[in-house]
Amino acid sequence: MSDDIKRLLENNRKWSEAIREENPDFFPTLEKQQAPPYLWIGCSDSRVPANEIVGVMPGEVFVHRNVANVVVHTDLNCLSVIQFAVEVLKVRHIIVTGHYGCGGVKASMLPAQNGLIDNWLRHIKDVYSLHQAELDGIGDERERLRRLCELNVQHQVRHVCSTAIVQNAWSRGQSLSVHGWIYGLKDGLVKDLDVTVSSPGEISPIYIYSRPGA
Repeated sequence: MSDDIKRLLENNRKWSEAIREENPDFFPTLEKQQAPPYLWIGCSDSRVPANEIVGVMPGEVFVHRNVANVVVHTDLNCLSVIQFAVEVLKVRHIIVTGHYGCGGVKASMLPAQNGLIDNWLRHIKDVYSLHQAELDGIGDERERLRRLCELNVQHQVRHVCSTAIVQNAWSRGQSLSVHGWIYGLKDGLVKDLDVTVSSPGEISPIYIYSRPGA
């Protein structure tokens, strides 16, 4: 076993001991059920850990991560996570969280080929295309990237709200809000992008589904 892996296992042992010493009931309680109020849809970037950023313990946030925090209507992995979170766990908040300096977003702005991931990053290129006049008008490359990171989050919030999963929850009267945040690697602070959606009346009618039998 490599020293790197040994270090992780040793860290885990120390972490477990520290938690049990502070709260002996923590793991027995955690084992019994999972009832987080939040679903976090974030980037796979190793510098953006969901629990630590918002200062909560394991069990409080259900997490889905992928490159550049993208929500695609054909991604069965992401949709399955959303369905489980909404219909089984009954989360009250879905938080799409991007981050400034995102490598995936940056790669989508460049013409270079990157292999298979280009098909995934195409979704962000589409976001750029929709806002090309604004983005091309930003002369500073770093600021243009920051703005595209924000726009990407805003579009992913709309994509979450466009799922029948979320809309059916609203139809059932379930309390559910979808938020868009962005995280700063420079200062560790989260910025609310003020794009929260809590009802179907706040999204475009073209994306509204009627429930079966309605």
